[in-house]
Amino acid sequence: MLLFAMLFTTLMSTTYRFTRPAIEASEFAERMRLINEILPPQTYDNALLEDFVVVGPTPELGVDRQARVYRARLGDEPAALIVEAIAPDGYAGRIQLAVAVSHEGRISGVRATAHSETPGLGDYIDPRKDKERARPWITQFTGASFDRISPQQWRVRRDGGVFEYRIGATISARAVTEATGRALAWTLEHRETLFEAETGSRFTRSQDND
Repeated sequence: MLLFAMLFTTLMSTTYRFTRPAIEASEFAERMRLINEILPPQTYDNALLEDFVVVGPTPELGVDRQARVYRARLGDEPAALIVEAIAPDGYAGRIQLAVAVSHEGRISGVRATAHSETPGLGDYIDPRKDKERARPWITQFTGASFDRISPQQWRVRRDGGVFEYRIGATISARAVTEATGRALAWTLEHRETLFEAETGSRFTRSQDND
């Protein structure tokens, strides 16, 4: 039995070593696919997934663990930041978002990366599930900024804001809209410090006061 266990462990270890590069390549491709959906490839020229800052639990983003903020640069100049945000109040629980914000302060794109919203109802927050293929609901955030839309208006229309929602699934839209606004506000507040930090370093709020 012991010999069998040792042989099995060796086999699994060998298999993992051979399959690991393929798994990592697949994960890399998936991350880049997502990033290129919210940040046009022509807007940056750095190795984006290697240029990041680590942030700890951040209430403004709804993140209760460590996360990475990716930094896009063009010709060594700041181009955009990609942050993870969590909407805690989706209809079926937490909605995980990736939000890209240009250095000028505009939303470049938003995507729901994980959620449990009701199929055929609230899952239109994911453009792959949205029946409006020509203009998915979540694309309305592209180009939005606080210069054009005040923080007070950063709500769905039902709540007195400017963003559209689908009848029968207001909660999903409200959660994503407000989480995106909070992510934009946090990014604008810290963008200079985030770009100046060393790659791979941990961002702390005190750095903004140095």
